[in-house]
Amino acid sequence: MRKRKVVAILGYSLFMLLYRPHGLAFAQNKLQSVTESLNSPFELKNGDRVVFLGNSLFENDFQYGYIELALTTRWPDRDVTYRNIGWTGDNVFGVARSTITNPPTAYELLMEHLTKAQPTVVLVAYGGIEAQDGEAGLPAFKEGLTKLIDKIDQLGAKAVLLSPIPILSADSAESVAKRNAMLELYAATIAKIASERGKRYVDIFKPIQEVSKKIALTENGIHLNEAGYYNLASILEKGLGLGPRTEPVAIMISKNAAETTNPAKILDPGANATDLKFTIKERYLPLPLPSGESGLPGLGQVVKIPGLKKGFYTLTIDNSEVITASAKQWEKGIEIRQGPSFEQVHELQQMVLKKNDLFFFQYRPPNTTYILGMRSHEQGRHAKGLEEQSLIIKWLEGQIALIRAPKSRVYQLTLLK
Repeated sequence: MRKRKVVAILGYSLFMLLYRPHGLAFAQNKLQSVTESLNSPFELKNGDRVVFLGNSLFENDFQYGYIELALTTRWPDRDVTYRNIGWTGDNVFGVARSTITNPPTAYELLMEHLTKAQPTVVLVAYGGIEAQDGEAGLPAFKEGLTKLIDKIDQLGAKAVLLSPIPILSADSAESVAKRNAMLELYAATIAKIASERGKRYVDIFKPIQEVSKKIALTENGIHLNEAGYYNLASILEKGLGLGPRTEPVAIMISKNAAETTNPAKILDPGANATDLKFTIKERYLPLPLPSGESGLPGLGQVVKIPGLKKGFYTLTIDNSEVITASAKQWEKGIEIRQGPSFEQVHELQQMVLKKNDLFFFQYRPPNTTYILGMRSHEQGRHAKGLEEQSLIIKWLEGQIALIRAPKSRVYQLTLLK
């Protein structure tokens, strides 16, 4: 009787809330607020902790750090930290995490890892492993993903749901098509759940599939390589509603002067065009190109300088020689793919990788069973050492904060004689 009475009271209260004019308006405003939030560009705020949760899609980026690098350079003035708790072979029930003993169960470890990461934003990338179970596995996947979203909500964090990536090669074209059809079915399920729960959804399946027609993005048809993560980072930025990292710079040369518009500024407008100095106000650092991928489309600054006299011109940035090209090439536009900003972001990338390495071995050390598991009575004393790594991680995050913003640099274009 008590349960029925409570349910009746709650039902009546909800009825009154929705049908009283101000209650209906409140519900409509809340729905409108959620919709507007999802339609607006993604944003990270001061104090946010972003957690990457999923399978090998996130874990394998420990090698490159492109996803974190893309996000941390987008808000260089904000105190945002990142934790990658992706686990190869994992699903929404944390099946791959059963490395210690039982209890805790694999699912309990998944919940523990998520809770300890203290997220305010969680990027969730599951479905790739579960799709191997076919249509028969969809009900369990829906249940697991729903419970996971519930947990993220309970932690007071925002969930961003990602689709799986496609299979790019297999034993046969028929196998590729069959497996991708199932992955798309799971992606559609994730999109539907995201819509029903008012969560942001990013489709990375189709963009990866499209880019893969031009560039090799995987090591084995399944796991992304360095070029794959480079492209995934920019695909994710676009999927989150973030604009281009740079805007082309055009400097028009005339007989008397040089003129330009933002984000460039001529330092000496009346100077001879054969020795041109200017600055470019960079909003973000560029993403470093993958090693050995000189032909890969880049995200560097494009500079167009029409009106130059015939000849070859060398561009230096902060007195460091960057590129030499003909007047005709400068007129068409040159993409800057090296120089001080790329050196700065490469240093930043190495710090991100070092920080992530320390965190990886802190939350899942190789001898977990002896330090944290059923044999911790033998080496459990080392758990304190793992905790102390947090000091180094925090120090590295401080160093990352110091160099993630672009610097003002002086560009100089000089005619070769």
